[in-house]
Amino acid sequence: MCGRSSLHDAPVSVLEKFRLPPALPGFIPRYNIAPSQDQWTILLDEAGKPAPRQLKWGLVPSWADEPSVGQRMVNARSDSVAGKPSYQESFRNRRCVILADGYFEWTGVGKLRVPMFFHLAGNRDFALAGLWDRWDKGASALETCTIITAAANPFVARYHHRMPVLLTADEAVEWINPATTEVRLMELMRPYVGEDLECYEVSKLVNSSTNDGIECIAPALPKARPIELSLFD
Repeated sequence: MCGRSSLHDAPVSVLEKFRLPPALPGFIPRYNIAPSQDQWTILLDEAGKPAPRQLKWGLVPSWADEPSVGQRMVNARSDSVAGKPSYQESFRNRRCVILADGYFEWTGVGKLRVPMFFHLAGNRDFALAGLWDRWDKGASALETCTIITAAANPFVARYHHRMPVLLTADEAVEWINPATTEVRLMELMRPYVGEDLECYEVSKLVNSSTNDGIECIAPALPKARPIELSLFD
């Protein structure tokens, strides 16, 4: 799964690929984006043009009775998204890309689980395959999104069995294009094949969504080794 992401620099390369201005309006660096919070995305607007927009993370389908369903729809599996009723309509007509420059995953067992920060070499921005929808049953409209995940590639599998679908800038354009065939969409939802994905352990500060400073992506401090005492020293 993917339960946290970061976007602390303007995603210039992805924005330029969509021929959008190289700055997001009102952009604020984020180091620990959590479900129910806003994600910067690119989707097709009412005129069919790519547009940046902030969407709440956790998909609420237009037909849902309550928005609380979004708490369970933070991620969508690539192997079932095309046919599952919860995602089917969005997969066909409301695809988006989530802008990021890193994401977090937890590895280990129980209390020994530690957070890992995944990013591209050089901390380059990238796009995650996503879906979005608009819910109009409340006092105001609610626009939400979900991140699609796939089986982990061999590198990520050392830490977790799944990973978000990372797209190159060219693939991101294909992903939101209404003319892209379902066959091609399925091809795009594969584990990342690039060799430039890196990761390192970070502080458990990221465990709390209230923490959102640069320290969330700083490498964890080395663990202190126990001092061995000898009776003969």
